[in-house]
Amino acid sequence: METLLMQPSVPPSATLSQEFRRGVLAMLPVLLGALPFALLLGAAAAKKGLSPLEVGLLCGLNFAGSSEFVAVQLWQWPAPVLLIAAMTLLVNSRHALMGAALAPHLCLWRPSAVWAGLSCMADEIWALALAEAAGRPGRGLSLGFYAGLAVALRLTWICGTVIGASLGNAIGDPVEWGFDMAFTAIFLVLLRGLWRGWRASLPWLVSLLAAVAVHLLVPGAWYVPAGALAGLIAAALLPLPV
Repeated sequence: METLLMQPSVPPSATLSQEFRRGVLAMLPVLLGALPFALLLGAAAAKKGLSPLEVGLLCGLNFAGSSEFVAVQLWQWPAPVLLIAAMTLLVNSRHALMGAALAPHLCLWRPSAVWAGLSCMADEIWALALAEAAGRPGRGLSLGFYAGLAVALRLTWICGTVIGASLGNAIGDPVEWGFDMAFTAIFLVLLRGLWRGWRASLPWLVSLLAAVAVHLLVPGAWYVPAGALAGLIAAALLPLPV
C-alpha cells in the first residue's frame, strides 16, 4: 500500500492538466477506503428520512466525513439545528490547525485559490498535500495537483453517499468486510510519509494521549479539540528538531 500512495515524480514542465491527473492518481488508493463509508453514511441518512438529494447537499456543503456522521446520528424531526451546528464546529475544529500547517505551501497561489483550496480540505487531502509539498522544498504546492486530490475525493464521497441513500437498507455493514480498518491503514501509510523521527512525533503522541483520555472521561466530541490543543501546546513547549 505504501508504494501505491507514493507520489510519482513531477515532470520538469508539467501543465495544469498533467498535475491534475497526477493528483487524481495519487488519491485513487484512498478512494478504495472512502467509498464503503460513503455508502454507509448515505444509507444511515436515508434511514433518518433524508432523501438522496438532501444527502448530496449535506456532504457537498459540509465536506468533512466525521462531522457528517455526527450530524446524521443527531438528526431527528424537528431538527436540533443548534446542537448539530455546534457538534459540527467542534469536530471540524481540527481543520484550523491543518490549514495553518498547509498554508505556507500555498504561498504562490492567488488568495482566491487559497480560500477555495482550504475550503475543500479534508484529512486525506491534507496528508497527501503535505507529503507532496515535502518533496518540493521551496517550490510550494502545485495547484493542479491539489485540485486533482480535492475533486477526486469530493466527487467520490458525494456520489457514494447519494448512491448509499438510494440503496438504503441494501447496504450492509462494512465492518463485516473489514473496511473499518481501511481508513486506519491508509492514514498509517500517509503518516509514514511524513515521519521525521521520534522527537518530531512527540506532539502527535501527546495529542493522541490527550484525545484518548478525554474520550474516555468526557461524553461527546470534546476529545477532538482537546487532542488538537494538547498537540499544539506540546509543539510549542517541547524541544523539537528543525
